[in-house]
Amino acid sequence: MSDLLQHVVKSGFPYFENLIHLFVGGSELHGAKVHGTDDLDIYGVYIEPPEKVLGFESFPHFVWSTAGDEVRNGPDDIDVTLYSLKKWAEMASKGNPTALHFLFTKNAIANHIWEEVVTQRQIFLARTCVKQFIGFANDQLKRMTGEKGRGKKGQRPEIEQKYGYDVKAAMHTLRLLGECKELIAEGCITLPRPEREFLVRVRTGQYSMEKIISMAQQQFAECEETALKSPLPEEIDRNAISQLIITCYKKAWKMPA
Repeated sequence: MSDLLQHVVKSGFPYFENLIHLFVGGSELHGAKVHGTDDLDIYGVYIEPPEKVLGFESFPHFVWSTAGDEVRNGPDDIDVTLYSLKKWAEMASKGNPTALHFLFTKNAIANHIWEEVVTQRQIFLARTCVKQFIGFANDQLKRMTGEKGRGKKGQRPEIEQKYGYDVKAAMHTLRLLGECKELIAEGCITLPRPEREFLVRVRTGQYSMEKIISMAQQQFAECEETALKSPLPEEIDRNAISQLIITCYKKAWKMPA
């Protein structure tokens, strides 16, 4: 059993045998990890048993953390975030950046069902994702400047005290915009990021907040401009996605095609 799967078992997730995708996310996935500061983020997709889809009780996602719900994670903590295939597909079809990452990550589990999803990943990609990426990036930018409130687990006083602003939020702002431009121009997200050395410099406070804002504003404009000539379709084909998800559930449940 792999280390990642052992962490999932330890979390108490009841359907670990139903997992079809599992990977390490967060800063390690992006290539912007700073030693001694990041926890371990594990993400995955599972196909729940028929009774959790057809009956009254559903099981769309599972979240667990060694730090609990209120305490902020430390570098030794582990977070596990898992989605049912249907829930993940809903998020991905709306252009959610985190969900779209799943399509471009290496699977820690050999699984033919997820391989089928990946072979058809283009049906999840459309120009509508630009709005989501820009929205997520703008939220991070506002967090960096203090315009947006932060929950208990989101406060990073030691970072702000050291650098004068939230450099991790700055990194995420520019990372998201870089991913957005690549996705709408080329139909893919390279992970870890090609600009990861730059992202580490951002995360270690080597740019002023004013410079970060200036770079972000330029990239917001570039995303909008790139979207105008993107080869991606205007909208996703919801029927194609629906048919793919149905096929995957039937295979997992060993139902006739």
